[in-house]
Amino acid sequence: MIRKAVIPAAGYGTRFLPITKSQPKEMIPIVDTPVVQYVVEEAVASGITDILMIIGKGKRAIEEHFDRSPILEESLIKKGNLEMLEKIRNISSLANIHFVWQKEMNGLGDAIKYARCHVNNEPFAVLLGDTLLKGDEEPVTKQLIDVYNRYKSPVIALEEVEPQLVHRYGVIDGYQAGENVYIARNWVEKPSIKEAPSNLAVASRYIFTPEIFDYLDNTPPGKNNEVQLTDAMRQMVKQHPMYGLKFKGKRYDIGNKLGFLKTNMVYALQDPEIGEPLKIWLKEFVQSLD
Repeated sequence: MIRKAVIPAAGYGTRFLPITKSQPKEMIPIVDTPVVQYVVEEAVASGITDILMIIGKGKRAIEEHFDRSPILEESLIKKGNLEMLEKIRNISSLANIHFVWQKEMNGLGDAIKYARCHVNNEPFAVLLGDTLLKGDEEPVTKQLIDVYNRYKSPVIALEEVEPQLVHRYGVIDGYQAGENVYIARNWVEKPSIKEAPSNLAVASRYIFTPEIFDYLDNTPPGKNNEVQLTDAMRQMVKQHPMYGLKFKGKRYDIGNKLGFLKTNMVYALQDPEIGEPLKIWLKEFVQSLD
């Protein structure tokens, strides 16, 4: 049973400056909810009960978001806004959420190393906060957990991308083992079209066993002088079976401004309060461009 998750959230978010100068990128809202809350909700819906967030300087707002706010709650009670009161209180009771500080920005691999004592000898999930994944019938992390329960080995979420875009991602070099499940031979970081062994890209969700920490310990700094998770995975796959799952669902990349705006629009159109009025306005706006 996988009950623990790690959410690295220490990066500077330079692609969203100037807003991320004082606001954590993980707290940027999709409609009215911070990105990191969606990620936590995915973990909880997948059966995760214990979450460790790796944070850095300027990330205190994340801690405050998942903590109780007695003054705000009292104000909502006085105003009789009990619906919002319940919504706010639910945030702080989603899961057991813990925080640890990454002392230096030394890459994703280094950030995950901070989780060693938290996960101990248990398998655990890793969810990156700059991508939202919406499963068709069940959360993507839950889909990965189901595959882990079958093979008892690390599982990485995969998304099929256009061949001309493989240079943006890490991709799997492997072969199919079942429906949407692949056995990894290797992991290749941002290959050219000619060099790419596949167009199945790593999609920001992972299930690892504790052995990953030993490989991270022995992974020297790579690109940007940072400890790269993919480099550790490339070493691990030589000695441990690793799998990939082409998940059923949709990936929303919010790591850049255009992707962020598109994601906001998709989620807003699905919002029961503003979705229909927004759809009407969008039609009128598009017509006005003609």
